[in-house]
Formats: sequence, structure tokens, C-alpha cells
Amino acid sequence: MKSILKTVVFVFCFLQLVSCQSQQEEIIKKIDKETLKENAIGKNVQLIDVRTQAEYENGHIDDALNFDINQKETFLEQISTLDKAKPVYLYCKKGGRSNRAAELLKQSGFKKIYDYSGGYDEWSRKK
Repeated sequence: MKSILKTVVFVFCFLQLVSCQSQQEEIIKKIDKETLKENAIGKNVQLIDVRTQAEYENGHIDDALNFDINQKETFLEQISTLDKAKPVYLYCKKGGRSNRAAELLKQSGFKKIYDYSGGYDEWSRKK
């Protein structure tokens, strides 16, 4: 009987732990090109290009703001101007820098972060 009780308690604790982890992971969600088009393009959203200013000036998505992740202190100041309660859409060239930026936003208290992992390279490809 004790063995069954221990098993039930273990399973219950395990399920609680797993459910908490999945809720935390949902703060940052990877999205594709179609999702970005549907949810951000032409809409009043917080769309952030985390590439350098030179990359941004050579082309960017919609009306994205440029917050260069490589300038960390400036980047942190810039994200402090955003509304933490509203979704933030991020992108870079291929997905590496936007992933880093998403983690910084998460640490800063943002709750809905969408990382377009295809980046500007995928966006600008003709298809």
C-alpha cells in the first residue's frame, strides 16, 4: 500500500513540475513567416528588428523598430520603453540574435514574446 501511495505522490509531483515548465516556456514562442504575416504585418504591434543599424537600413520588415542587440546597454534601455503587457515580435538575420533578445525580454518581465526564427534572410527571399 505504501508503494502505491509513493507512486501516486511521485506521479502527481512530476505532473505538477511538467505543467509549470510548459507554462514558463510559453513566454517565448518561435513563429514562422506566415504567423508573422497574419499577426504582425500592417498591425499596431511591437515589432523589433534586433540587427545592426546598417543591416536595418539595407531593408527591414514592415514598420519594425531597430533595437541592436549587440549594443546590450542601449538595447536594455530601448526595451524598457515597450509595453510589457503587449506582445513583442522579434527578428534578426537568421534567428540567433533574436533568440538572445527574447531571453533578455523574458528576464525583463515580458510575458508574450514571438521570435520569428526565419529572420530577415527568409523574409526577403523571393518565393
